[in-house]
Amino acid sequence: MGSLEIRPVHSTGDLRRFIRLPFRLYRDEPKWVAPLIFERRQFLDRRKNPFFEHGRAEYFLALRDGRPVGRITAQVDDNFQRFQGNRWGWFGFFECERDPEAAGALLDRAEQWLRGQGCDRMVGPADFTTNDECGVLVEGYDLRPMILEPWHPPYYRDLLESQGLSKRIDLLMWSLEMGRLKQGTSFHPMIHEAAEKAQSEHGVVLRAMRRNDLEAEVHRFMDIYNEAWGDNWGFVPITDAEVRFQAENLKPVLSEDWAMIAERNGEVLGAALTLPDINQVLVRMKGRLLPFGWLRFLLGRRKIDRIRVFALGVRPQHQHLGVAAALFVRHLEASAKTGIPAGEMGWILETNEPMNRAMEGMGGEVVKKYRLFELGL
Repeated sequence: MGSLEIRPVHSTGDLRRFIRLPFRLYRDEPKWVAPLIFERRQFLDRRKNPFFEHGRAEYFLALRDGRPVGRITAQVDDNFQRFQGNRWGWFGFFECERDPEAAGALLDRAEQWLRGQGCDRMVGPADFTTNDECGVLVEGYDLRPMILEPWHPPYYRDLLESQGLSKRIDLLMWSLEMGRLKQGTSFHPMIHEAAEKAQSEHGVVLRAMRRNDLEAEVHRFMDIYNEAWGDNWGFVPITDAEVRFQAENLKPVLSEDWAMIAERNGEVLGAALTLPDINQVLVRMKGRLLPFGWLRFLLGRRKIDRIRVFALGVRPQHQHLGVAAALFVRHLEASAKTGIPAGEMGWILETNEPMNRAMEGMGGEVVKKYRLFELGL
């Protein structure tokens, strides 16, 4: 098979190979959606991504006879370790040919690096944290990924398991059908009742996030996010700098029809960040904005007909008020207004019984599963 080399990514040329490897691996795969190359450069830039204000990482390429055949990162997040009280390290950005030797060598190098950082467990993949894209696709290969979702071929699971990694937890993506719900016939009646009481009896008011006050709105969402998800497995609080970084990336995508705030007497109780599925546009851009990518982007946005409920949460002390139900029902109104009939919600931890039961009550079904793996060091 040729000689195998695992090389740290230190040069500009190696970073280019690191970013472009999936473009070759998936060039004949119709379900894969190419990321924007310039965005990946920024995300992996240690000077620009605020993850590196509290974390550190090493990038590795696997080369066989000088040709890139795989990649991986190993990273340590000091914020995560402090918040969770553990010494876990993470791996991410895993891509590889159907080459068990290369996969094993990449994982070995990531393990060695993490041991050198004092870690006692390797978990992943996550790019770089659970606030970013994470997990290996293990169900739903026939579906195109939505915004901020990865896609992987079935053999990735085999590559990881063959190297001794085992399942830690699954992340679920649920279907969300809204176009046929104008009469409320497919949401469980209790959801509609709770939404009505939230507004009529508890004074909950729903409004759109304001694009002209985006930074403040995103910080309001961040406060909800950090409080509502704080008890979840694998959670790490998102920082102000990370919020600004993500808001800049999402600004061209954000729609006031789908980004929602729930308030009472001026206090923010909950929020939903729902995003039009820009992957429907990116799939035609092949990772490039030039020379005609911007035109495709602007014209394609008008044809998007799916959304992803990226995050929906309520402060724990207000969860009895029906705020989540009100946010769910607000999605029906947004669907009727925009003509977008369906989408996905998640990911949701397989252990999150309240949210999974709520999705069942809205007529949803699990359409994709992403798996996080672990290995004791």
